[in-house]
Amino acid sequence: MDMKRFPNGKTDVEEQKADLSEADLEGAYLRGAQLEEAKLEEAKLSGAYLRGAYLEGVDLTGVDLRYADLTDADLRGATMPDGTIHD
Repeated sequence: MDMKRFPNGKTDVEEQKADLSEADLEGAYLRGAQLEEAKLEEAKLSGAYLRGAYLEGVDLTGVDLRYADLTDADLRGATMPDGTIHD
């Protein structure tokens, strides 16, 4: 799988409360990313590698998560694409 890198060449992300609304992160490698309370509304995350990512309290409304790997991701309090709140 071809993983996208950020403009600085890094694949790691520590962007708590970052505004990534409508960002094209399709296929991005975000393993263990610290994205607590980040704004991800309408972001494209299909095929993204989010294993072990910290997404606590994130609003994922309208986010494309098809084929995304959320294994062991912390989704406590996250609003899922269908509007439900994850326990």
